[in-house]
Parts: sequence; structure tokens; C-alpha cells
Amino acid sequence: MAETADVVIIGAGVIGASVAHHLATQKVGKVLLVEAQERPGLGSTRYATGGYRAQFSTAINVKLSLLSREKLRSFQEETGIDSGYRPYGYLFLARRPEQMEALRQAMNVQRAAGLSEVREVSVEEIHAINPWVSTEDIVGGTFCPTDGFTRPLQIHEGYLRSAVRSGASLLCERQVIEIQSDGGQRVRAVRTQRETIETRTVVNAAGAWAGEVAALAGVALPVWPARRQVAVSVEQPVLPDTMPMTIDVEDGFHLRVRDGRVLLLWPAETPGRYPYDVSFYERWLEGLRTKMDRRVPVLRSVVLDREACYCGLYEMSPDKHVVLGEAPRLKGFYLVNGSSGHGVMHAPILGQLVAEMILFGQTRTLDVHALRPTRFVESDLNPETGIL
Repeated sequence: MAETADVVIIGAGVIGASVAHHLATQKVGKVLLVEAQERPGLGSTRYATGGYRAQFSTAINVKLSLLSREKLRSFQEETGIDSGYRPYGYLFLARRPEQMEALRQAMNVQRAAGLSEVREVSVEEIHAINPWVSTEDIVGGTFCPTDGFTRPLQIHEGYLRSAVRSGASLLCERQVIEIQSDGGQRVRAVRTQRETIETRTVVNAAGAWAGEVAALAGVALPVWPARRQVAVSVEQPVLPDTMPMTIDVEDGFHLRVRDGRVLLLWPAETPGRYPYDVSFYERWLEGLRTKMDRRVPVLRSVVLDREACYCGLYEMSPDKHVVLGEAPRLKGFYLVNGSSGHGVMHAPILGQLVAEMILFGQTRTLDVHALRPTRFVESDLNPETGIL
């Protein structure tokens, strides 16, 4: 006899866990998380560096961040676990006047969308905010003190535990191999290598694998994996954990400090043996080290911990926005994919929005028309330029 569930969520990372929490706490019935790996959170969630920001270039991304910020602040009350949100700020650095103008334009969008705290900063102010970075070639920047950091694994744990407490179930080591429908009209069941689960509602929260999962339902979803590497220093006494995330917009080099270790990132493409390969490409460190030495001279003597350096996956979409909503022409199949590097920071509100769609047939908290799945075939994209 087939198993049944009111909602099946494919993928038990931080977004899937958020969806499960927001559904289970509303008592929608049986909520079932299906995870391919041996335990939840081993995909992109595991490798997230924990940045949180509202400094984006589009209004919808700013609004998602602001709504998530509200939920991060009340996270412990909601789930019993600290989200780790610490408002240490994000500092964007411009080397050229045209980059500064782009930051100003983005700042205008941010303020219009409700981010009142963001401000333009001079070179002198940059030095006061982050005295460890070189400003020799910097013309200005923007800073938002309410941006900062979170603890992705704690957010994931909080949502997952809350979901289970509220009645949700979790199946691990379940590879979804088929999503069945009634003549391609409405979802009917999810089949794994072990069982068939009858359901009328499925949420695709499969992260970098979302495109493949959608294809099982006959849905074309333009979401693909992109490698991102992170270098990690040994513990060092120079930079404090309270240093803001600092980003050079010229090349995307950025850094933060977590538990005394410096996390260094640079979004240069690195080769992988296959699309989901997360093996670390050592030669990338050569270019990164050059950028680090130039931008943060005090780190020139800091040793990188080769064993701690790692690679993770972004789930990218063509316009660098999440794909959110019911799939066109397949009732009951919901998409929450392609966050393009800001999935953890938006997970709190994305889970709520998906729950609203399932419960009420539409979102009530935010107008998400700009994120609809049909925007690609309608050629109505709104590209986000602030991707790291």
C-alpha cells in the first residue's frame, strides 16, 4: 500500500526545512520531507558562509531580505534556536566612479524598498568602519549596519526541529525517481527508489538539483549549479569577528571573519569534473592570495588552512532571482528554486510565502509577481546585479 502525505517537500536543506516549518505549524496535515542524502542539510546549506544583507539592486530582493530580517530577529522565539543574526554590516567598495554610481543607483532602489539604514560612505568613513582594508584605489562605497551574519546550520536546525515537533516527518536516503501526475494536469504521487508517496502537493526545494527534479515532473526549470570556493585561514588575532563583510565590487573579492578565522571569497569560475562536483580547485588560491594581499595587507602573513578550504554550490537562475510559485500547467507542483547565492538569507520568508501559496492560493505577505515561474517564457526578467 502506498504511503500518503498532504504535502511532499523534495529537499531537506534550509529552504525545504523552512517550508516544512511554516506548513507544519499551520497544521495543514501530513507534511513529509524527502531527502536524497543520508541526513538533511548536506547540500548548499552545509557550505553557506552565513552572510545576510538587504543591499541588492532590485526591489523584490530588498523586500525579501527585510522580511527575512524580521523573522531572523524573532527566530529564537519562533523555533527555540538562535539564528545567529548579528548586524555587523556589509561594506561595498568602489574603485571607479562608474562603480560608485551603480552603488548609488542600487542604494536608491534599496531606500525606496524600505531599507532606510543604508548610506553612502567616503574613503575616510570606509577607513573608520574597516581600518584593516587598503583604500588606496577606492573612491567610495556604501554601508548598511543592519546587514551582517547568520548561522546557517542553526537556522536549518531550528526550522527542522520545529517542523518535526509540529508533526512533519523526514525520510532520508530517498532519491526521487519519478513525479507522477494525472495526465500532466496535477501532481498525483512521488516515487523514490523505496516507495511511492501519494500526494496532491509537491514542493521542489532541491537546491542545485532543482532543475533535474523539475524535469521528473515534466517541468522545464532554468536552474543550474554553480561552483563557489571559500578559503579559510587558521585562527588569527588580527581581524575581529565584528568586522563587516567587505566587498570589492571590481572583482567580487570579499571577506568576513567567523570564530577567529577569515573566510575569503572570490567568484572566479573554477573547473569541476561534473556539474555537482564540490572538490576544491587549489590553483584558485593563487589569484585569491594576490587579491587578499593587496586589499587586506595585514593578512599577508596569515596562513590559509588548506584542509578547511572548501567548495559549495549556488543554485543559479537566469536573472539571479528565486523562481517562486506553482509550476505552469502542473497543478500542485510548487517551485522555490534558483536563489543564486542568497537562499539562506531569504529562506525564512520563502518558507512562509510557499506556505501561503499552498494554504490560501496566493501570497498575503508580499506581492511576488516578479518571481513567477512564467517570467522566463514571457521574457520579463529583472536581472539582479549584486551577486557575489
